[in-house]
Amino acid sequence: MRALTTRPALVGAVLLVGLGLTGCSALGNILGGETVTRDESSQEVTEGGTADVFSLRVGDCFDDEDTTSEEVSQVPAVPCSDPHDNEIYHEFELSGDEWPGQDAIDAEAEAECLPAFDQFVGMAYADSMYEWFPLTPTEAGWDQLGDRVVQCVIYDPSLAKIEGSLEGVAS
Repeated sequence: MRALTTRPALVGAVLLVGLGLTGCSALGNILGGETVTRDESSQEVTEGGTADVFSLRVGDCFDDEDTTSEEVSQVPAVPCSDPHDNEIYHEFELSGDEWPGQDAIDAEAEAECLPAFDQFVGMAYADSMYEWFPLTPTEAGWDQLGDRVVQCVIYDPSLAKIEGSLEGVAS
């Protein structure tokens, strides 16, 4: 499971719920499976569709989920060359056996995502027009699925669609 620490004033806390770990999901198959197409060698999204939240990886672009539900298992993934809302620019794994609490996870996300943001964009976060948010494990995902992955996601706070990757945009 992943919690989406959200963009201010957008959607509140949304839970991204899946049944598998990164790379596969039984829930995705039950719900109709992934419809996103990836390049076989690079694994880059080449044709948009539905992606299980646990199959998302660095370099993937996706749109905001258009739902009023607080729980989703899939997101609309698109090639980064197509207009999109979000791009995953960094990920890391948390350590430990015991759930550290959301505050500790958020602090670690900030410590990891901010320096990665600066490197990815090519300028300091404080000087950038872009914002970021983390996709983080939930307590249930931590305990039941062993989810320890945090993904850092960049977006345009003006809600404008992004075309292309934002990697090196300030360079």
